[in-house]
Amino acid sequence: TALGTDHPDTASSLNGLALNYHEQGQYKEAEPLYKRALQIRETALGPNHPDFANSLTNLAGLYASRGNFLRSVPLSARALAIYEKVHETNHPDTLQTAKNYHYALQSLGRGHEATKLQKKFKFNP
Repeated sequence: TALGTDHPDTASSLNGLALNYHEQGQYKEAEPLYKRALQIRETALGPNHPDFANSLTNLAGLYASRGNFLRSVPLSARALAIYEKVHETNHPDTLQTAKNYHYALQSLGRGHEATKLQKKFKFNP
């Protein structure tokens, strides 16, 4: 009420609640909260902000948890592109997103792309 429904801090609260649901395996409850946080952050902060990338990563993780790697991959790719612009290659957010993206690519049988990603970011899967 104090900040309004479209404030970035509201998005952070929604994201945190979604994460709690996600960690408990309550995916149906988490998804709309992640999507709303994503929408708020894109509008309020812009499509190249690291918090927006965080929301993309979280939604991608939810889809991966459900085994829906086709939906996870483009979100991870977009988040990684943002993180590469705003952080260094070895930043924890960049590396974790690269690892998640790698896993989703592998799960889709796109090993060649996954290997290229692994070499670029120099991590062990």
